[in-house]
Amino acid sequence: LWIERQSGKADATASPADHAVAAACADKTLVLGFRSRYLNADVPNDFIADYVRQNEGMIGIAGIDPTEDDYVSTAQRLLDRQEFRGLAISPALQNFHPTDSRVMPLYEVCSRRKAPLFILAGTHMPTLGRMEYARPMLLDQVALEYPELTMVVSSMGHPWVDEGIALIGKHPRVFADVAGLIRRPLAAHHWLVLAWQFDVADKILFGSDFPYLTAAGAIESLYRLHEIAQGTNLPTVPREVLRSIIERDALEVLGIARPGEQHAAPPAEMDDDDLECEDAPEV
Repeated sequence: LWIERQSGKADATASPADHAVAAACADKTLVLGFRSRYLNADVPNDFIADYVRQNEGMIGIAGIDPTEDDYVSTAQRLLDRQEFRGLAISPALQNFHPTDSRVMPLYEVCSRRKAPLFILAGTHMPTLGRMEYARPMLLDQVALEYPELTMVVSSMGHPWVDEGIALIGKHPRVFADVAGLIRRPLAAHHWLVLAWQFDVADKILFGSDFPYLTAAGAIESLYRLHEIAQGTNLPTVPREVLRSIIERDALEVLGIARPGEQHAAPPAEMDDDDLECEDAPEV
């Protein structure tokens, strides 16, 4: 599905059955497609749609390449489908500047239709990826021109997480996820502490970064981040803040929850150690 991908030594292949098992403990799971003419890469949207239809609790996010001539009509058609509730792009992996005039119609479509736009790059940058287009600060102008547009920046904007934190703190409809960071505990601890200290932890969404980590593994890793600071004077993220990231109803936050899909959080008096995996929504 992803041709000529170069992103390190980790095995990035997984079957639909593997994904279904890995996501079993999540109430709802967003399944992201990807398409890049620049990288000759494609996770087909029809494949995503078939998978979503066959597996309860799965929600499709269609991959769109704004460098293709017919992408606007394609985006409209995909958003008309029951299986999809948002779109995903990657300026770094599709070789375009986020404020390129070609992509402006996409922002307009997503803003008008209240469809969240996922900005991908994260921690898995292939050799041909254009890092200069991955900087979160480049999305500032987009958010200013389209204030109603909901955006989710992958991996908190890694490696420019400081810019990602500033961006989500500045714009009400811009969020970030932790996918890609959680399996790197030292980095995750550092950036989540900063997010908490800058009062933007409520803009952080949970994500597992499958196939590198399962939902259950990501939850466990988040709750163990405090171990990094044990025996030191380093600050830690309060456990209730980590819990809020795990339990946050991403569908409601992103404005794409349908009737009956609201996430029911566990009772407040429940001990965190007793939190079951199925209580967590996933992005």
